[in-house]
Amino acid sequence: MSPIPLIPIQLARVAEAFGIGARSHIALVGGGGKSTLLHALGSQVTGSVVLTCTTKMGADQHLGRRVLVSPTDDEVAEAAAHELLMVWSSIDGQKAVGVEPGRCDAWFERVAHVVIEADGSRRRPFKAPAEYEPIVPSTATTVISVIGADALGRVIADQCHRPLRVAALVGCRADVRLEPWMAATVILHERGAAKAVPPGAELAVAINKVDAGNAALVEQLIDELRLRRPDLRIVPIAARY
Repeated sequence: MSPIPLIPIQLARVAEAFGIGARSHIALVGGGGKSTLLHALGSQVTGSVVLTCTTKMGADQHLGRRVLVSPTDDEVAEAAAHELLMVWSSIDGQKAVGVEPGRCDAWFERVAHVVIEADGSRRRPFKAPAEYEPIVPSTATTVISVIGADALGRVIADQCHRPLRVAALVGCRADVRLEPWMAATVILHERGAAKAVPPGAELAVAINKVDAGNAALVEQLIDELRLRRPDLRIVPIAARY
């Protein structure tokens, strides 16, 4: 275990912690907490910003920001020059339907930042993707795999979305507890979060909901990830903001 005490960052500093520069195309994949991170990143970067998803998300998850539904690319570029936007292709009841990844690529040619929720997890803190997931645009510069620290040490079948896939990638049963090395295996597996990273893009990991009760497990997860990928950017985020 690392001799350096774990000090999770506050949500208000995540863009800095991930090293987001003047331009970025960020895709959020993995477990629960993506929408919170989406808005945090969008509000902390400078320049024109578009928030969107390529799957589905709650239609109430706009946090009062201006929403454009099925706009043209010109409308997106014009509006983003003046305010932070949420863009969807349609709204179906309580669900917002995301856009095609190619639209995100087109917007990134005209705005400074595009931040995307590119995966669904049904609010579970961890998952392994299905064959058709996640949906990441080709020009994404950073793919952030999100895991809730509350998944660690708890039963896979109870806490994970697509628990049988999690178990299959690890080589265990779904009725066992998710140990840090198991989570690291899924994140870095060629059929896990890492499969969605476009050529030339960075894979990073966000560990949210970190507190005193799970800090030891989070430290183990960080050590496991760094052992396998020393260059991996890992950001633990405090449970209380």
